[in-house]
Amino acid sequence: GYFWHISDLHLDTFYSTEGDIYKSCWQLAHSVPGSSSNAVPEAPGHFGNYNCDSPWSLIESAVKTMKAKQGDNVEFVLWTGDALSHSAQPLSEQKQHEILRNITDLLGRSFSSQFIFPVLGHEDGTGSYQRLGELWRHWLPSEALVTFDQGGYYSIEQTKSRLRIVALNTNFMRLDPDPDPRASLSLRWPAEYFGEPKASVSSTIGDDELLAEQQWLWLEEVLTKSRDKQETVYIVGHMPPGVDERHLGPQQHNQLVFTERNNRRYLEMVRKFASVIQGQFFGHLHSDTFRLIYDAKGNPISWLMIAPSVVPRKAGIGSSNNPALRLYKFDTGSGQVLDYTQFWLDLPLANRAHEPTWQPEYNLTHYYALPEISAGALHNFAERFTGTDLSWFTRYHRANAVRYQSGAACQGLCMLNHYCAITRLDYDEFRVCLEKEQLPLQGRAPGLGYTALPASWSWLLAVFYGLCGISGLLEWWGGGRCNNCHNQRI
Repeated sequence: GYFWHISDLHLDTFYSTEGDIYKSCWQLAHSVPGSSSNAVPEAPGHFGNYNCDSPWSLIESAVKTMKAKQGDNVEFVLWTGDALSHSAQPLSEQKQHEILRNITDLLGRSFSSQFIFPVLGHEDGTGSYQRLGELWRHWLPSEALVTFDQGGYYSIEQTKSRLRIVALNTNFMRLDPDPDPRASLSLRWPAEYFGEPKASVSSTIGDDELLAEQQWLWLEEVLTKSRDKQETVYIVGHMPPGVDERHLGPQQHNQLVFTERNNRRYLEMVRKFASVIQGQFFGHLHSDTFRLIYDAKGNPISWLMIAPSVVPRKAGIGSSNNPALRLYKFDTGSGQVLDYTQFWLDLPLANRAHEPTWQPEYNLTHYYALPEISAGALHNFAERFTGTDLSWFTRYHRANAVRYQSGAACQGLCMLNHYCAITRLDYDEFRVCLEKEQLPLQGRAPGLGYTALPASWSWLLAVFYGLCGISGLLEWWGGGRCNNCHNQRI
């Protein structure tokens, strides 16, 4: 059987082909002082721009492609959150709900005979869970709606197999990456552009903490029952555990995804129930990558797939990607994931041709020469990054931003950052990986353009990093730059 995975649509209803690509592709009603220039700016394309969130035409073309490529021959669709634009927060709750309804209707019309399993992202509005549950009632059975109405999470048992879908609300686990939201407000949302009141927040911090604890208890109960009933489980969520591989450096505030406690708790839960967890599927990072979880002895026991986004923009110019869709092939009886095909849209070509031609980018097992999709096989592949043959990492990194070319190679510490993010989901272990694997990895890969330093110099690297940061260290050590490694939040 087959199922689609789509993530991070980020529909911007204010997108305009006559807008300013440096101001979210909006056609602002009032000019901003100092913004005029003699140079003619690039016009936003019909299907999107790397600096902006998605126009409706891009979302529509993605869903039409899903239908055209596979028709009704899919078991279900995983929709892992962030349907709204990054700029939707000031909108009224009613307007946010209308945007979600439009996307829901589009998916419902296209997949009328399949179930779509939505999970909540952090850019999916501030309305009540009950109201969202009403919107998605035709996809969620009554048992799932009970917990969704309480906290935005649910589980569903597949009727054709012993596979259970467990959909998490990862907003409860989130480490807020923006300590001063006023800073982003002033950059993204000119006050004069919105004539309607900002949406209200529907819960308090205390309420969220209680709901978060209830989700943890519920998750352990569901996984325990699945183990007792010999079911297999897919865990589905918006934000993954671990760190963002495109953000350089040890534990920067905007690099982490979960709080440290929630990150550790999630990893412990997966280790405890690894025998029943067949797969974990996330989005949020906008990149094409994967993660590995190990047991106490260092054996790989579980994997996560992180799907790239439909939206081409990731906050921070230079951290973009081409739009992407993913089609999984799996055993409908056991839930074993057999393969996937990654589809992509060459955005500049689509805009020039006025035609969105989505095409296969790669097939997972063939592209990475994997005998199967398992924690062991993916571990062996990741270990190739530490060898002298750089072709495997080059393949991975090409897919990581869905063939988006930023003009800079990912070498040295950038390459190491990817390796540690994939294999060290615990925050402390990630930091140790950057410190301890740094010189050995450089030494095993002489083509990286950096000179391995004596181990006794490691204290100097630490001091230099503290003074100048990771970018300064990169510049001092080899003049290298890191492709797509930007210290910007999503």
